[in-house]
Amino acid sequence: MRQVERHGQVAQTTAGILAHCGSTLRVAAPLGLGKPNVLLNAIYRAVEADPARHLHLYTALSLTRPRPKSDLERRFLGPLVERQFGADYPDLDYALARARKALPPNVRVTEFYVQSGALVGVDSAQRDYASLNYTHVARDLADTGINVIVQMIARRVENGRERLSLACNPDVTLDILDEMAAHGRPRPLVVGVVHPRLPYVGNEAEIAAEFFDIVLDDPACDHALFALPREPVNDAEFALGLHASTLVRDGGTLQIGIGALSDALVHALLLRQKNNVAYRELVDGLGGPHALVARVGGLDTFVRGLYGASEMVMDGFMHLVRGGILKRRVFDDFALEQALAEGLIGEQLKTGDAERLYAGGALPARIDSAELARLMRAGVLPDGCRLDGDGVVLPDGARIAADLSELQARAALGRVMTGRRLRDGRYLRGAFYLGSNEFYRWLGGLSGDDFDGLSMTRVSDINQIYGGRETLDALQRREARFFNTTMMATALGAAASDALADGRVVSGVGGQYNFVAMAHALRDGRSALLLRSTRESAGVVRSNILWNYGHTTIPRHLRDVYITEYGIADLRGRSDEECVQAMLAITDARFLDWLVAEAQHAGKLARDFRVPDAWRANTPERIAATLAPYRARGLFDAFPFGSDFTPDERALLGALQWLKRHGASRIGRITLALRALVQGAPTPAELPRLERMDLARPEGFAAKLNRGLVLLGLRSSEPL
Repeated sequence: MRQVERHGQVAQTTAGILAHCGSTLRVAAPLGLGKPNVLLNAIYRAVEADPARHLHLYTALSLTRPRPKSDLERRFLGPLVERQFGADYPDLDYALARARKALPPNVRVTEFYVQSGALVGVDSAQRDYASLNYTHVARDLADTGINVIVQMIARRVENGRERLSLACNPDVTLDILDEMAAHGRPRPLVVGVVHPRLPYVGNEAEIAAEFFDIVLDDPACDHALFALPREPVNDAEFALGLHASTLVRDGGTLQIGIGALSDALVHALLLRQKNNVAYRELVDGLGGPHALVARVGGLDTFVRGLYGASEMVMDGFMHLVRGGILKRRVFDDFALEQALAEGLIGEQLKTGDAERLYAGGALPARIDSAELARLMRAGVLPDGCRLDGDGVVLPDGARIAADLSELQARAALGRVMTGRRLRDGRYLRGAFYLGSNEFYRWLGGLSGDDFDGLSMTRVSDINQIYGGRETLDALQRREARFFNTTMMATALGAAASDALADGRVVSGVGGQYNFVAMAHALRDGRSALLLRSTRESAGVVRSNILWNYGHTTIPRHLRDVYITEYGIADLRGRSDEECVQAMLAITDARFLDWLVAEAQHAGKLARDFRVPDAWRANTPERIAATLAPYRARGLFDAFPFGSDFTPDERALLGALQWLKRHGASRIGRITLALRALVQGAPTPAELPRLERMDLARPEGFAAKLNRGLVLLGLRSSEPL
């Protein structure tokens, strides 16, 4: 058994790591929330101060608090960031230095996924980016000679017994160690850093203390968790979510990502469940359900519910649990899962289920020790049963025959089974979690069946169906819908989700390819890539559906479903011309003629093709008009799941976004400045908003100009 060192100070652990590694540190840390920031900062500073040492950090998604780019942003973000993260949140020193382009020469950071858009202009980050599918990270890192793994962990003490959990990040750590062992690599030093506020997760995330070489429990590591601010959702995103929600089938499986588009999808699913009349009216108002819906989706409420299997567990799943939608549980017993899938039984066993299970092959001809353990584990029989000769003795002393080929024995078993619930079912499996403060509170408050039904596990178990249990995985993930976002798509069905045409990385492929490939591997799975039909850059609106693009994340031969605010394009198995027409049908009307001309020039669209009149109605104005009456009824708040902003901040946020749009060009900025100078005195309603920006009594020309800009923005925009 491994001897575990218990440390109470960060300095002690840092010294131990330096002594173990010598002059070369090759450190792996989890993506996202699981990084032990305080320890990583101590390691970074020790290396920064000693040019003889070298640090190569392997990680992903190094989260940093929002950084203002202007004085107005500073005034707005300052109080918000302090409220969200606290005054003493420890940003990652290496991430801040890298963003300033000031990493020391003896420090290198390799990431396979980066905070979206944050490092497009940072050359060192672009050079050291590693393009990897999430499921390949462990395999490829095992060959790099990693000598330290550091990870934030959760701890519980119950009845004097310590329990430890990888909690937010069991995703890659276990796989890396297994890969290294399989290839005869030396085991790295494994350091677990206890964080008292990290929500504890059981099941596969739980780990023995002996898994670690060092467990650090220092009060200095107790700080606010990185909580994602909730984003506003606009009309186009709400419409897109409504279209996407129609492809989700009751009794199926759901994978979703994060951001406004995912929030819109979750909002639409909840609307479908709670206000089905309005939901159907909205779907009809947006053009009616796509023909694909009748085959793979639905418009009805959820009775059986959904099972969640997603690399990332976030707020959306919390809302779906609360809304009574995420409730289908899966069981790691193929025969019982098959019986559930076929509707032979439910999770609550009833009279006659013993006969049905026996006829379906889910009960054996004879109960032996292995079958008895299986039936108790699944909850079919109570704990404490034992074999005795040719019978099974129940905890109360009653006895049933072990030979189930006899009708009387099955009848006796059925009487014991009736009323019992299957157990050890999972309603949600994920590889890492990350979300809002509300989400962390929800996770931390789970208990009983809700706690037991959530499993955080290896990414190799979530993002693929290989590894020896393919048949069970496919059965559990029946009717799977994999929803992911993409930046741009071509009319022939390729997607650009992670990088620009010149190769600069915006984010990373992450698990997107995994889920697209899995959708094609599953008999009834479908992949849906979500994208806004347009984007605005430097004051110019551009189409996100293009004829061609210089970077591809998902190749066109894996094309499946695309969804914009204008509808659904079903590309699976279609010819190139059919794909082009399907993509044209969900393109913003302003770009249809250009895209048609490109397709005709390439010979992919008939020369006599004419755009149908219905597609000419693909405009933001039609979307807004459709949603307006329902927005007036309170169904489409810009923050459908609550806001981290006060009412004054929501007004200011709308004003700042308006200023950003209208000041994208040099002429626009000059025009705004001239208009700002003549805004006059604030109204009583505007004064507290100026006070929030510390502009109620500005001193100096720059502050007075900023006050005028804020007033102009407030008077020209609507609060979000």
